[in-house]
Amino acid sequence: MSDSGAWMGLAGARGTGAGVGDPEPAVPTIFDSHTHLDAMAQKAGVAASSEFVAGVMDEARAVGVVRAITVGDTMGSSRWCVGAARQHPDVYAAVAVHPTEIAGITEDDYAELEALARDPRVVAVGETGLDYYWDRTAPADQQREFRRHIALAKAVGKPLMIHDRDAHADVLRILREEGAPEQVVFHAFSGDAEMARACVAAGYVLSFAGVVTFKNAPALRAAAAVTPAEHLLVETDAPFLTPHPFRGRPNAPRLLPLTVAGLAAAAGLEIEALCAAVSATGSRIFGLPTP
Repeated sequence: MSDSGAWMGLAGARGTGAGVGDPEPAVPTIFDSHTHLDAMAQKAGVAASSEFVAGVMDEARAVGVVRAITVGDTMGSSRWCVGAARQHPDVYAAVAVHPTEIAGITEDDYAELEALARDPRVVAVGETGLDYYWDRTAPADQQREFRRHIALAKAVGKPLMIHDRDAHADVLRILREEGAPEQVVFHAFSGDAEMARACVAAGYVLSFAGVVTFKNAPALRAAAAVTPAEHLLVETDAPFLTPHPFRGRPNAPRLLPLTVAGLAAAAGLEIEALCAAVSATGSRIFGLPTP
């Protein structure tokens, strides 16, 4: 059993984050494996400035979230993420073009993505993958560009960070066909227990977001329950996928402790054990320093 109940209390509301009360401070420390700091600023209607990033991370540290990976989903977003990571020692970057944004991507874009991906502040190629929920880009086009991103991750020797929405079978098939990079992370994992077992058998890491705290997500909690601790990561996907009890409001790294509590309960782990496992995986997968 997890001691998650102790983490569900709320203190006073504060500034640049989600506009809701803070979870009580999380001890030991942890990191946010997937967030969108530029989208957070856009959602808040403010400039995605260095000051904004510093404020978000100050609030995150107050609850034990000491690092974050900010993730690109367009060329412009990827450039911004690298710039933010260069300016802030507690921020790292991932770069890619999201499957719903690949229309018009060029060879020059891929050349620039490779240059960005080789930056020492970039720890992953992502988010990339397949999204069959939205119909903005054809599945065949998404699959072609997913293969290109897989090749890019292997070329630069960095983890592949996957977006998979309503496309589980094709994502797993393409990874088999192309030969997966050494490290693969399923961002905001959305599969069931059967898929979790298949991913673990392949050596992949599963990152759980706030959905694991939703009452209508028993299949996701069942997936967490069969995933070994060393295959778990936790994320906000801020400003999206805000955990209960603030579902529907903008998310922020400072709300990560609520998702940690939900994931620990689902996985049958003590919070301290989950945090230690996530920190070790962050070091192993992304090369992050141990908090």
